[in-house]
Formats: sequence, structure tokens, C-alpha cells
Amino acid sequence: MDRTWVLLAHRGGARLYGQDRQGGPLRHMQDIPHPEGRLKNREITADKEGRLFDSFHSRHTVGRASDPKEQLAVEFARHLADLLQRGRTSGEFEHLVLVADPHFLGDLRAALDAHTAKLVTGSLAKDLYEVPEQDLPDHLRGLLKL
Repeated sequence: MDRTWVLLAHRGGARLYGQDRQGGPLRHMQDIPHPEGRLKNREITADKEGRLFDSFHSRHTVGRASDPKEQLAVEFARHLADLLQRGRTSGEFEHLVLVADPHFLGDLRAALDAHTAKLVTGSLAKDLYEVPEQDLPDHLRGLLKL
């Protein structure tokens, strides 16, 4: 059996599809919501940066090395990568196709462990999350044998 998982993702959520055999139909498996990915920076951050105290009781500012929305996206990519790793280790798929906007696709690829990354047989740097399910085969035809 040739099992393929297709992950359509963006910062606001993801959808997981499966294809049991080459040329078979795509079936919707799971929605993975991430409403935090739709928040504005001002909704994510507090008014002031946090403070840390070390063992000598001196204060240090906790800086924000990156944009808060970007940090949430990276965390969500890690969550998705963990889900994919669990699927791989339990033998639920043999091939993986990733579809996401270019920036989030980079976050997702960076979050994958080496063994799961080896199963990626195709990717598309395009946000298809809002595309109706019946239209997906047209967009994925080059990545999957449909």
C-alpha cells in the first residue's frame, strides 16, 4: 500500500489529507486549528517586555528577538512537525507532501526531524488552505498521481 499524507498549512491552521494508494482519492483526515496565528502583534504582546531575576537578584530585560507573530508561526510549525513525526513512527504514511505559503513552508521544513524530512516527496510554496476541497486535486496534480 502506498500511503501518502498531504499537509496544507498556514499560520492560522492546517488540514491533513491522506491518499491510500497512488492515483486514489484524497480523503480529509484532520483539521488542526491555530487561531493564535490570526492575531495581530498588539493582541499577542503585553505593554512592556518581561523581566527575569537571576540568583544574584539582578534584573535582565527579556528581549524579543523576533516578531511575536513569527514566533507563534514557528511554534505552530513545531507542533505540526511533532504530529508528522508521530505519524511516521507509527507507520501511518510512507510519503509526505507539504503545501504552505513560502515563509511558513520554510518554518515547517526547519521544524521537521531528519527521518520525517526524508519522506517529503513533494512540496508546493502556495497557500491552498482556503481552496475548496473539491478543487484541491487540480492544484496537487503535479505532486500526486490523482
